[in-house]
Amino acid sequence: MSEKPAQVFARLSRTSTPEHPAPLLDTVVVLGGSVAGLLCARVLADHATSVLIVERDDLNTDDRRGVPQGWQGHVLLPGGRTQIDRWFPGYTEQAVALGAILIESEAIASYTDGVLEVGSPDMVLLSSSRPFLERQIRRRTVALPNVRVVTGRATGLDFNSGAVSGVRYQVGDTELTQPADLVVDAMGRASKLSDWLALAGWQRPTLRRVETDVNYATGYFRGKPDSSGIVNAIARYSPRNTSTSIAVAAVTPVEDEQWMILLAGYGEDRPGRDVDEFVARCKTELPPLFGDAAGGERVGEIKTYRQADSRRRDFHLTPLPARLVSVGDAVASFNPVYGQGISSAALHASCLSEYLESEPTLSAPARTFFDLQRVVVDAAWDISTAADAARLPPVAAPPLQRVQRWLGAEVVAAASTDPVLARRFNAVAMMLAHPATLATPYLVLRALAVNRGISTK
Repeated sequence: MSEKPAQVFARLSRTSTPEHPAPLLDTVVVLGGSVAGLLCARVLADHATSVLIVERDDLNTDDRRGVPQGWQGHVLLPGGRTQIDRWFPGYTEQAVALGAILIESEAIASYTDGVLEVGSPDMVLLSSSRPFLERQIRRRTVALPNVRVVTGRATGLDFNSGAVSGVRYQVGDTELTQPADLVVDAMGRASKLSDWLALAGWQRPTLRRVETDVNYATGYFRGKPDSSGIVNAIARYSPRNTSTSIAVAAVTPVEDEQWMILLAGYGEDRPGRDVDEFVARCKTELPPLFGDAAGGERVGEIKTYRQADSRRRDFHLTPLPARLVSVGDAVASFNPVYGQGISSAALHASCLSEYLESEPTLSAPARTFFDLQRVVVDAAWDISTAADAARLPPVAAPPLQRVQRWLGAEVVAAASTDPVLARRFNAVAMMLAHPATLATPYLVLRALAVNRGISTK
């Protein structure tokens, strides 16, 4: 790819939709009906006669086995929200009308080790529970006339002449086969695609893991936010902090006049083991908004979730059959603390759109798609895994990589106090810009000056 990653990322982040999509395909099958699968189905609806979504869970329930983190804290970052609005015009307005909360930057507070950071105008969040958000996307997707959903379990793929030719799936006790012009793997972290490829004699994509060992606990409490003040807060604590063992905490208003509070800890710190402890920690170890929100009536039980590692499958480096792509957590799943999953999935749909708009040779592997997707995955992976690695014992790295990490840490540190760097850093954190945009000489020198108390005026 001759373009620089930052340029590709900016193009994938555009908000205009194709005016005259090319009709390339007859029937396509999307394996998985979560956010990644739904958004890809929306894109495919412009290019195919029929789109079939095969989802193992009953989509009429909010408690789905395929989304074990579904009730944990979620907010929709601007990078993801703009893409969802791109494919479903008016999505934000409709979600707000149904109860989601659009939070402007002046109502958001971020803390590092208890110190309030400077904000930026790019931090506009759409806040709701994950089931609520997904429900609205699903409603818009299944309303498309050429999209249908079947509740069934995908069991394998058929191949012909170096290409995927169909999907095998089971509905109840009935085995079915659906011929397909294109298959999209959106089966999440537990995707069976690598196994199916290996069984058919193809190379299994390399699976990379970065240890996270992170524990989440999320509680919902009754209460309506004061619209005149701070309504969303995130508090991060570095490993050297001794005031709390909480690594990250977030509080935000969601639908039905509730507060959603997430606490996350690493290793043996499991903040959701006891309800009274959860509430006490909100009131004594975190900024005031947490205690205020936790003072309301609790709604349901505290929801817990543990993630052992972040995972990435290197499809872009793997010889693959034609007529096959993979998206969402099936490609890369990140530590949910950073909120990148849904926005990454939305940008994967943008990659699919650009790939199909190019009217590719479908009898050849979708290399162009995976090259585009790599730009998105790299952007999220580099941010989240660098932060996770900082909590692990240091690992030897080449000199250039050590320098890059050091400079990156300087930019992150300066962004907490300098408005110029905060705006640029938050654009990356909100998945509106590629991390490479932070590596300009001007920004790096400004960060070095800020961190050493040198005037930048």
